[in-house]
Amino acid sequence: MNAVSAPTSTTTNDNNHYDFLVFIGRFQPFHMGHKAVIDEALKRADKVIILLGSANLPRSLRNPFSVSEREQMIQGAYDKDDAERIYCVGLDDALYNDTRWLQYVQSAVKSVTGDLHANIGLIGHSKDSSSYYLSLFPNWASVSVPNYKNLSATPIRDGFLLGATPTPERTPNSTRQVLDDFKQTAEYKKLHEEAWFVDNYKKQWENTPYPPTFMTADAVVVQSGHILLVERRSMPGQGLWALPGGFINPKETLFDACIRELREETRLKVPEPVLRGSRHSQHTFDDPYRSARGRTITQAFYFQLKNDPNGLPKVKGGDDASRAFWLPLAELDPKMIFEDHYAIICKMVGL
Repeated sequence: MNAVSAPTSTTTNDNNHYDFLVFIGRFQPFHMGHKAVIDEALKRADKVIILLGSANLPRSLRNPFSVSEREQMIQGAYDKDDAERIYCVGLDDALYNDTRWLQYVQSAVKSVTGDLHANIGLIGHSKDSSSYYLSLFPNWASVSVPNYKNLSATPIRDGFLLGATPTPERTPNSTRQVLDDFKQTAEYKKLHEEAWFVDNYKKQWENTPYPPTFMTADAVVVQSGHILLVERRSMPGQGLWALPGGFINPKETLFDACIRELREETRLKVPEPVLRGSRHSQHTFDDPYRSARGRTITQAFYFQLKNDPNGLPKVKGGDDASRAFWLPLAELDPKMIFEDHYAIICKMVGL
């Protein structure tokens, strides 16, 4: 499951007092709506646990701020006494695997409480389909707070990455300080360029009668405990590791598109009939937020190549890939991997 956007209100009345209240979100960035929730949580609980979703991912247009930066935004908005009652814990995503995400949440909460049987509540609301997680924790009560000016992190984040400065009405001083510091870094410059690239990219579709949905195909190729990856040559995600793949052509099947993109981007020295005969399984990945370029659905095909005493097949980057390489599965690093490709690999390979 992807980390949800932090909800800013609920609908359930609750006057109980809790040992711990849990607030789950991405806080990209932390804004006054988030603060209103935490303010209420501090009144309702002895301690407040903030689970910072989408931890351990590369910086991206959707997740530009690290766990430590988001913690600075939150802790810096409170005086010493209140800050000592707030515990910020990074929470990994588990796209396409709700059970694993539930385990991550439980482990994160337990790292603070020491006991999942404590008097614990969730503060949040079902403002959209991304917040249905409230129903996944029937043993934890849901706590309500008023909605604060319908604030959303998305326009604040998008404006900041395009060069705007958030206003005091929408963001605490602590958030603006972190954003000001981040704006001086090379990482911001890279994301700023990418934000304008994506903005111009989307303008190509402004006059379509309906928002476009794109279809791609990706190849998950594994041999002898290694996976075949490429390094992206261009924006978005320039320099990140990715699965070989790309957009389908108008007159080809998804599987044919996958084979074509695989061969174009990696020059994999395996005969095409052998590749086609090595297909193990396929799966559709359709998280609505998986791509910054717009609604993009991908079909991933898992290829299991037979072990070869002569070693791994030769590969060479081509087309959209600056290089292609075999990586031991043990060295997969989610902080280096593009979009949701790490989640795709975990789902297909069974990691």
